[in-house]
Amino acid sequence: MGACVCRMNPDNETMSVSSASISRPASAGIALGAARKNRPLCHETIRWRSDVPLTEGQLRSKRDEFWDTAPAFDGRKEIWDALRAATNAAEALDFQMAQAILDGANVSVPNGYLTECYDELGTQYKVPIYCLSYPINIVKEENGRDSPAEYSEPVDGGTEIFLKLRISSNMTDVKLPVYSKDTVGQCKKKLQAAEGVDACCQRWFYSGKLLGDKVPIDECSIHQGYVVQVIINTEHYNHDNSTSTAHSLAS
Repeated sequence: MGACVCRMNPDNETMSVSSASISRPASAGIALGAARKNRPLCHETIRWRSDVPLTEGQLRSKRDEFWDTAPAFDGRKEIWDALRAATNAAEALDFQMAQAILDGANVSVPNGYLTECYDELGTQYKVPIYCLSYPINIVKEENGRDSPAEYSEPVDGGTEIFLKLRISSNMTDVKLPVYSKDTVGQCKKKLQAAEGVDACCQRWFYSGKLLGDKVPIDECSIHQGYVVQVIINTEHYNHDNSTSTAHSLAS
């Protein structure tokens, strides 16, 4: 599927992940699994390039296909569910939550990456690299994130509802009025207007699943009163703030 551009393991050796190494899980011996050293999850994003450039929608489809079919091949469903949740948390840069999920499920990661994992029985689980991060050659759909089709108001807005959002940067809950036909991207713009958090820094998760920008709210199956987690990319957010501060001081 793709190859890793370059990353360093904890022993400072160059490592690469090729499409040949991405496969479904295979059972390992209990003794072998027990003997493997468990390392803390690495706090870095794997950089890789797709052999065939993918749009964000195509990447989401590949991820959904993998997570929906992986338990049918080998391993335990509860472990696959834990790996999916840990993957979402790690991609949102919440490595502490990802590590807690792995520890709670007794999952070990010998090389510090979710590409190779083992449960307490020694069964091996392999998560494809395309489930862990975006490729560096991701193709923007239409005219990019701010395309009219993505953020323009719908002709039929549907019914007005209130979303309960939990902002990761300050752990506060916000009730945001939106319409059922609004897309997630449009709702991000509304949250930006209400709370001052740039839409491009927001990632919305519900029930452990990343909500795509083009998905209408009424198709997200969000139950009334349930919380939507809004993960803020603090690195991007802090960079923008520091740049604005520097410009203000310079003027």
